[in-house]
Amino acid sequence: MSTKIHAPDHLNRTGCRIGITEGKGRGVYAVQQIPVRTVIEISPVLLFAKDEYAQHGKHTVLDHYTFNWPDGRMALALGLGSLFNHSDNPNVSFSLDTETESIRYTTSRIVSPGEELCIFYGHKLWFDPVDAKPSLAYSDEPEDGWGGLSGVLDDDNLAKAEETWDLLEGDPNDIIPEEKLPFVRSKIAPDDNEEEELDAVKLQDVWVVDISDQRHISILLKWLRQSGLEDPSLSHLKRIRKQDGVATLLLAYTSSCPSALELPEELSCSSPYTTKVPRYAALTQNSLQLKSTLWPTIYAPRKKYEPEPWSRGKVRWAWEAMRIVVREAKRVKSDGELPIIAYVPEPYDDEMRRVAEYRANPVPENDTDSRTPLPIPTPPICVASDETLSGQETPRNGSHYLLTGLTLFMTHEPCIMCSMALLHSRVKEIFYLIPMKKTGGCGGAACIPRLQGVNHRYGISSWNIGGGGIDTDRLEISEGLNA
Repeated sequence: MSTKIHAPDHLNRTGCRIGITEGKGRGVYAVQQIPVRTVIEISPVLLFAKDEYAQHGKHTVLDHYTFNWPDGRMALALGLGSLFNHSDNPNVSFSLDTETESIRYTTSRIVSPGEELCIFYGHKLWFDPVDAKPSLAYSDEPEDGWGGLSGVLDDDNLAKAEETWDLLEGDPNDIIPEEKLPFVRSKIAPDDNEEEELDAVKLQDVWVVDISDQRHISILLKWLRQSGLEDPSLSHLKRIRKQDGVATLLLAYTSSCPSALELPEELSCSSPYTTKVPRYAALTQNSLQLKSTLWPTIYAPRKKYEPEPWSRGKVRWAWEAMRIVVREAKRVKSDGELPIIAYVPEPYDDEMRRVAEYRANPVPENDTDSRTPLPIPTPPICVASDETLSGQETPRNGSHYLLTGLTLFMTHEPCIMCSMALLHSRVKEIFYLIPMKKTGGCGGAACIPRLQGVNHRYGISSWNIGGGGIDTDRLEISEGLNA
């Protein structure tokens, strides 16, 4: 008499349940659509010493579920880990985490409701797979204890994720809405905020003087022009303030004239004194009213921050660059180095690529006959080790120093010193994955390109963790380190 086995009621937070399929037994199924690169399970493992397992565990039912752990011990996956069935076309990949002694399972494509979640056990199976199809023999492949699964998160599997990530599918010229981009762009202009509260108004110290005889105003204005104190950066303010019957004339910033001004003796006016005025023009009517209580301010409405539109093709370009950064960071981490990587790919826009190359290699001044297009070399690449990406040669020290028009991709937010170096290099924009709140120079401890008075501003974007399968697994470093 046979007893029918029923699956237990089980549902995890990512929408997985345990079910039973004839010929396979228990398995894991999706009860809702699961996006690509979703972590659906992190299973701890139970480890056995190799000799202990050989003497006892091998002779039990555990022998059907255990595998070799990288340090030579035998491992049993707990939770859902031992319930994923095999498929020659898996929709789930997984990676071993020896530090936490666990296994992370991640979808490699979009999974439909009701679909079974399967992994690939390898080519040397000890059972006949239900969905087996005629294929080439792989008898010469080495066995790794996983049946070939220890490298499931390699480029081939990431390529599968790429093929099914819906953001990459479609016309490469389509413009992607800002809210769907896999990164968040920062506003870097210092006057992006519209200063809608009096406490938020940014102020600057200036020299002013009260004039009792208004006939002397024109004389004083002429004197200002002749003295060289006319400053175009004061153009957002009105020159004269009339208040309670007193006319006050704006003279100059205290920063450009630290000591008190000596005015012509024939003018009937008081001695110059300092006061605070708004640093920027008013962008809204409310801001205008607030600022004018301090000093008459110019109303200069402008369009709100409108970031550069991104096409689907450019998103794919950025995704591929960030994927290279994460892959290399994990590689150097396995070599015992800090997982900090920076990478400069060729620009997506061909015209911008030629502008960047032209500026990095200007035509000599005496060469006025022609300006023929220059060959476009491989852009510079900086990594955290002596090895280079994809076998490319290491650039000579100092070559292509200027990054004008180029984009930098990084695992971590650059520190303050590096952020200033990027400003001097005239980089177009940077993308980073992990923010550094204590040491970062692009929004963490400070924001260098947002500082008042800098002569260049570059774009800053933080990649959404998990966007396109890009995660921070094994990339964490101390918050106090300078990246």
